[in-house]
Amino acid sequence: MITPAFAQATGAASGADVALQFVPFVLIFVIMYFLILRPQQRRLKDHQSMVKNLRREDTVVTTGGLVGRVTKVMDDANEIEVEIAPNVRVRVVRSMVSEVRVKGAPVKAS
Repeated sequence: MITPAFAQATGAASGADVALQFVPFVLIFVIMYFLILRPQQRRLKDHQSMVKNLRREDTVVTTGGLVGRVTKVMDDANEIEVEIAPNVRVRVVRSMVSEVRVKGAPVKAS
């Protein structure tokens, strides 16, 4: 007949084996940091400095797609006043500015 098979007893897992199991997780975290987190932090820092340095007569593009000229910068209210057409002014929250264009710079062709 068939004889029962007994599993061979192995020793307890050594510390080196456990450490080797965590190496792929650490490697994945390091790769994600350099590919995702670090560039995102850099973009956020660049955006904050751009918004902080807004001044009158700058041409801005909002996240909603409006293009206008800054007519008034309100430091205490965290808002700016943008003229989007002659005698049409809107108040915009500073963080909603997505781009600041240099005066006289041509529009980028797609």
